[in-house]
Amino acid sequence: MAAAGSWPSIRQHGLLSTSALVYLWQVSPPDVRNSLLGQRRGESVVIENAILGNATIRDQKPIHEPSLREALVDMTPQEWYRELNSRVFFFLQEERLSTLLNARSYRNDEHVVITIDTASFLDAHSSEVELCQINSGFAQRHSKAPRGRSTFLPIENYKHRDRIQPKSRSPWDVAELCLPGQLLDVRTHLISADRRRRDEVIETLEVGASVKNLTIDRGSA
Repeated sequence: MAAAGSWPSIRQHGLLSTSALVYLWQVSPPDVRNSLLGQRRGESVVIENAILGNATIRDQKPIHEPSLREALVDMTPQEWYRELNSRVFFFLQEERLSTLLNARSYRNDEHVVITIDTASFLDAHSSEVELCQINSGFAQRHSKAPRGRSTFLPIENYKHRDRIQPKSRSPWDVAELCLPGQLLDVRTHLISADRRRRDEVIETLEVGASVKNLTIDRGSA
């Protein structure tokens, strides 16, 4: 889920973490750069570059900082924000995406939703991928899941929950798939890039080359 209007830039430069975006756009002075990467963003921030144009860094409204402080086990909030800003994040469940699209802060706005082919993506990037059991960008009074240096784990080190019975619904074993840095070849793995408001697809901006002749069932995860 990316900012409205961001697809042309993502198409050209790849899907960038906030850190990669800030450095590619050469944001200065250093105190502005440090503020963007090491502090909570209450609102989205538009950065400008004379050659690259404008880019939007998304807000972090779902983080209530006192709750975040209580949830952190071995890091400071500043360190945690830098961890978040150094990664690209994907939801693995359509339901989690829908929850964010319909959240009070976002439901009246348009967003770009990028859907990628998991098998293709992992075939190329499995050695870099990290898994996360929680929504790492969410911390509220009623939801303060512990987090810290062991929150993001490589696939081979990720511990799935032990269960007496298998479950098909929440709580899921994995909430987020993360890629440190950037995903430069996002179009290689693209299923579709869509303009959406809430759960409505307003416009399909691009369909991946491998699925152009297929009918995409947008109602399934």
